[in-house]
Amino acid sequence: MDVSAIARTATALSQARVADEAGTLVLRKALDIQAQSAAQLLQAIPAPPPAAPAGKHLIDTYA
Repeated sequence: MDVSAIARTATALSQARVADEAGTLVLRKALDIQAQSAAQLLQAIPAPPPAAPAGKHLIDTYA
């Protein structure tokens, strides 16, 4: 086997590993941003109105 072919293969594998690691880091960052956005949306939900006292009839119009 040609020594230069082995070197080219090793270089290609190294470049692929670096590209995979970069892709993983970008994905992890995107997931972190999505988690932060979801948490902010959940915090922005208004509290539901208090329930009516027992014995009173109430029509729920909260949408």
